[in-house]
Amino acid sequence: MKQGLFITFEGPDGSGKTTQIQFLRNLFIDKGLQVIVTREPGGTQIGERIRDIILDKDHKEMDPMTETLLYAASRAQHVAQVIMPALRARKVVICDRFVDSSIAYQSWGRNLGAAVEEINSFATGGLTPDLTILLLLDPEEGRKRSLQEGELDRLELEDMTFHEAV
Repeated sequence: MKQGLFITFEGPDGSGKTTQIQFLRNLFIDKGLQVIVTREPGGTQIGERIRDIILDKDHKEMDPMTETLLYAASRAQHVAQVIMPALRARKVVICDRFVDSSIAYQSWGRNLGAAVEEINSFATGGLTPDLTILLLLDPEEGRKRSLQEGELDRLELEDMTFHEAV
């Protein structure tokens, strides 16, 4: 049973999630609350290794279901090792992306449909955020901002049709 507060931020690359997460983190800290900021994929040593595989631009041949299962594997470890223990300890957990990203990228972008939600429900044990903040941004603007930040990863290199579907 969770007792803390679980907040997720969703939105396309370049939409300002990291900036807004830091603002919210500081607000909660100023109120005297314990806060954990984490990200997906990643958030654990295992999750970061999976992240490297998923985002590696040399893995162009990755099958959409493989991608989905890797995200879910990272998420399962993240929930078990970081998110649930923090929530049980009555901490605020702010996460950069969660299941909604998989629904957008794999259900819609990869056309995998409802299977993505089912896989992720299993991976998270049914955990859902208390609040999700969605930041919207035109895909073209997101690409421009991502290019300014540096080299693009495997998903950022997808064509505009993919990003519009997401």
